[in-house]
Amino acid sequence: MKVEVLVASMTEDPKKLFFKMNIQTNAIISNQTYKYSYEEFVFEGNKVRIYNSAERGVGKNRNLALDCAKGDICILADDDEIFLSGYEKKIISAYKDIPHADVIIFNLIESNSTSLRKKIKKTIRVRFWNYMRYGAARISFRRTSVTKYGTHFNVHFGGGTEHSAGEDVLFLNSCLKNKLKIYAVNIDIAKLDNSRESTWFNGYTKKYFIDKGILFASISRNFSFFLCLQFILRKSKVFNNEVSKWQAFKWMLKGIKLFDNGNGYK
Repeated sequence: MKVEVLVASMTEDPKKLFFKMNIQTNAIISNQTYKYSYEEFVFEGNKVRIYNSAERGVGKNRNLALDCAKGDICILADDDEIFLSGYEKKIISAYKDIPHADVIIFNLIESNSTSLRKKIKKTIRVRFWNYMRYGAARISFRRTSVTKYGTHFNVHFGGGTEHSAGEDVLFLNSCLKNKLKIYAVNIDIAKLDNSRESTWFNGYTKKYFIDKGILFASISRNFSFFLCLQFILRKSKVFNNEVSKWQAFKWMLKGIKLFDNGNGYK
C-alpha cells in the first residue's frame, strides 16, 4: 500500500517546499504560478512530481493533482503543513484498522488556540449530518474509490474562485452521495502553521454569508433554507460581534436567490 501526498500550492520554489513540509513519501506538488512546466526528482526513494500551472483556483489545483495521482492512498495537503515523521505508517495503519474505509480524515496539530478547525477526539463514522466540519487539508482516500466515480473538486468554490470556500465540503458530499464510507480518526499526521494569512477568509462579511448561501444551495436546493438556519444556530456565537444573526441569515438567503438566478454552481 503506497501513500502519495497531493499538495496544492502557490510558491516560487516547489522543490524547497517539499523539504520544508517534511514529506517522506511519493508526492505531487500542484503549483499555481505564472507558467506551465513539469519536473520531477527522487529523494530517498520517493518520487516527487511537480506540475506548474498558470491556472487559478484551489479546485483546479487539487483536480490536477488528483488526475495525475498514482498512489493507493492519497492525502490532501496545503503548503502550510509540516508532516510528522512516520505519518505514512500512521495512515497505512488506519486503513488496515478500518479496511472497509474509502476515506479517512486525520487530525492536524495547530499552534493557534483560537482555530475553528474541528478536533477529532475519537474514531467516528462521517455521514451527511456531520461531514461539513472537515477541511481538505487532512482528507485521505483510496484513490480508486474516488476516481471510479469521477469525483472531483468543484472549481467554482475555494480560494482563488468567485465563491470563497466550500470545495472540500462539496467533495465530501460527492463521496457520500456515491456511498463511500468515510471515517474521522484521532491520529495526528501533520502540524499546521497558522502564521500565514488566510487565502480566502476576510472576516464575517456580506460576501462570506452570501457565499455560504450559494454553497448550501449547491449542496441541496431543497434543504438550503434549513442548512442556512442550522449554520446560524450553531455558529452565531463566533460572528455575533461582527454581524447580527438576522442580517447574516438574510445575506445567506440572498445567496440562495443568486443560486436560483444562475449565479451559483452545482
